[in-house]
Amino acid sequence: MKIAVVGTGYVGLVSGTCFAEMGNHVICVDNNQEKIKKLKSGVLTIYEPGLEVLFERNTKAGRLEFTTNLAEAVKASTIIFLALPTPPGEDGSADLSYVLGVAEQLGYLIDDYKVIVDKSTVPVGTAEKVHATIAKNAKASFDVVSNPEFLREGVAVDDFMKPDRVIIGTTSEKARKIMQQLYEPFVRQGNPIYFMDERSAEMTKYAANSYLATRITFMNEIANLCERLGADVDSVRIGMGSDKRIGPRFLFPGVGYGGSCFPKDVQALGKMANEHDYDFRILDAVMHVNDQQKYVVANKIIKYFGKEIKGKKIAIWGLSFKPNTDDIREAPSIYTINRLLKEGAEIVAYDPEAMENMEKLFKNSIKFASDMYEAIDGADALAIITEWSVFRTPDFDIMKSKLKNPLIFDGRNVYKLEVMKEMGFYYDSIGRAIVKP
Repeated sequence: MKIAVVGTGYVGLVSGTCFAEMGNHVICVDNNQEKIKKLKSGVLTIYEPGLEVLFERNTKAGRLEFTTNLAEAVKASTIIFLALPTPPGEDGSADLSYVLGVAEQLGYLIDDYKVIVDKSTVPVGTAEKVHATIAKNAKASFDVVSNPEFLREGVAVDDFMKPDRVIIGTTSEKARKIMQQLYEPFVRQGNPIYFMDERSAEMTKYAANSYLATRITFMNEIANLCERLGADVDSVRIGMGSDKRIGPRFLFPGVGYGGSCFPKDVQALGKMANEHDYDFRILDAVMHVNDQQKYVVANKIIKYFGKEIKGKKIAIWGLSFKPNTDDIREAPSIYTINRLLKEGAEIVAYDPEAMENMEKLFKNSIKFASDMYEAIDGADALAIITEWSVFRTPDFDIMKSKLKNPLIFDGRNVYKLEVMKEMGFYYDSIGRAIVKP
């Protein structure tokens, strides 16, 4: 099939590459000339495990192309995916200016039947707005479909190639048949394609992400209470997760959720509720608790050092909002670092992939290390914010020799308490007893 993907950000680039991998001809469009220049020269503009191999294979085969010319891509394609940013506005609502701006252009460009697909996460009712915007100037028939993405950064290629389910919102039988044909190769193992109306498809994405954010936030509350009651949140988590009605996923406590999806989607759903005079109290609580949880490790460090925190060198392991990505959007590390800097601490940070992005944000305010052990050399304490695999089995003897004090504040519960006790560390994690040497 012939596909255009408008927007070469995280969702657009993964989607376009994976569609090409199934034999489709895909043209990815972006108005960022520098980005398109890099992609044309074979340079990926995001980090995502497994994407590079597919990218190289399909660009070499000519199935995956890149352009800044929207008209050219539209003319050559039957299906046009809109994978554009929908950032939160000041009031928390999703900004549709990018989506509707492209829709305006599409109205002038469509000269035969097209399926326009909202791949971006958009508020309920957006498909109707996109349809109305295109229809003002369109000279040919078209359908607008809602097809929300459910990609997890770090495993996005697997998520796209082997989806748990595909959600397609359309009331058009013609569009339904085209979308079913497009996605059938991805669900050969029997996973479902769910067809529903456009509004329900749009709501499904917000409901799913907000529910997962709520699970994470609930476990953070349980962890904070465990610390006060002397219970162990890891044991509680295992006990809860073994209940088939609950299941084990998204029950790990930590320093709050971040990234490009959960924060803005929870905000946007809350805004939609407010606009329709519904008091969504659970979402308000989720946002409030998560805002506080991002500072939990910084607060532990400040409490430990007290007035002596000024001038202390704190090493940070992990900057991305989760492992296996370079994405720092709404990353808890940002809040941790800002809080510690405000108290006068000095920061030395290390992350396998996200340091370039973080350097753009903090510039000379913090230092960056070339490896994890350099970061802790002479540090007064170590804070673990992102649970990269490389941090899970370090050389604890080297750590003790390099740290000025054997202090670890762990926001992801990476290590076992008994190991920390045996190695002689002061170890303060989330929802568990503090280990003291």
